[in-house]
Amino acid sequence: QLQLVESGGGLVQPGGSLRLSCAASGFTLDAYAIGWFRQAPGKEREGVSCIGSSGGSTNYADSVKGRFTISRDNAKNTVYLQMNNLKPEDTAVYYCAADRPTTEAVQAMCVMSTYWGQGTQVTVSS
Repeated sequence: QLQLVESGGGLVQPGGSLRLSCAASGFTLDAYAIGWFRQAPGKEREGVSCIGSSGGSTNYADSVKGRFTISRDNAKNTVYLQMNNLKPEDTAVYYCAADRPTTEAVQAMCVMSTYWGQGTQVTVSS
């Protein structure tokens, strides 16, 4: 069974940091570009970041550039999202998803992802 599992969410104060992980089971992540998405209550899901299958290309939403860093360790079959200087508007459920291993997929922020995790809650509040 192909599965993505997110972890690392939680409650953090503004200005704090969290690192999310996206682990795969049933398949190897190195065959896919991996994206991170988020959805806040009452809002549409938005793409946060996407990384190519080898890790050589990345893409970020303007709202997180300079604060979030996506990376991957294919040996551990895991993709990470390091989130620094968190703001209350970053509060959302964060999902990872697997897309085609192409440059176009990364440029499109992995919007055509076919495999999705269940999400992890990130809450930024004082």
